[in-house]
Amino acid sequence: MHNTGANPELIDRLVLANRILYDQGVVDGLGHVSVRHDSQPGVFLLSCNRAPGMVVRDDILSYDYDGNTVCETSERSYLERFIHAEIYRARPDVMSVVHSHSPSVIPFAATRTALRPIYHMAGFLGCGCSHFDIRLAAGNTDMLISSSQLGKSLAESLGNSAVVLMRGHGSTTVGTSLEQAVFRAIYAETNAKLQAQAKNLGEVEYLNDEEAKLASDTNDGQILRSWNFWKMRVGPI
Repeated sequence: MHNTGANPELIDRLVLANRILYDQGVVDGLGHVSVRHDSQPGVFLLSCNRAPGMVVRDDILSYDYDGNTVCETSERSYLERFIHAEIYRARPDVMSVVHSHSPSVIPFAATRTALRPIYHMAGFLGCGCSHFDIRLAAGNTDMLISSSQLGKSLAESLGNSAVVLMRGHGSTTVGTSLEQAVFRAIYAETNAKLQAQAKNLGEVEYLNDEEAKLASDTNDGQILRSWNFWKMRVGPI
């Protein structure tokens, strides 16, 4: 194992998070999830450049907020590690970050349509989602957040939201725990699919702010129920 200095149990949970997100269709060969280091300030854990469904313990590396590895490795890094680095720098409350290209979310970013909670499982969207357009930050690009400057722009667009939609790209979701970030990424995708379906049927009645807050608070107490089920589905790591 690389010398991450992290609790092995945290590393195992991060491996599981990668596998779960793949199993739930949020990521495929691309996308990534990270978590703050449990004992080293200014450091987070992220896999090397590996498809999420293939991540194993030895793939987990430690990074600082400049996107540099702080453990010895010959493995390649994700090009977009700066998404994670700059969000951790800007948001001390965030313990985990998920970046994905989940298909139902992408149209919302492309049309600048707000992702709003259509049912209780997405109550966390009641505080709003943000939009990021890389063209406004850097002109014409390959759409990737491949530098600290672009990562900072994305983090600024995220603001205090739980989700930022990225035009022509995907989305990034954050949480106060690894399990919460995974939960939110999964249900952001589900909510997007349902919201698009509902709009084809007529006017949509969304959760109001209080309903969304109450639902979100209740769901936060039930996350491990879903996490343990998803863990069972992916099997041993």
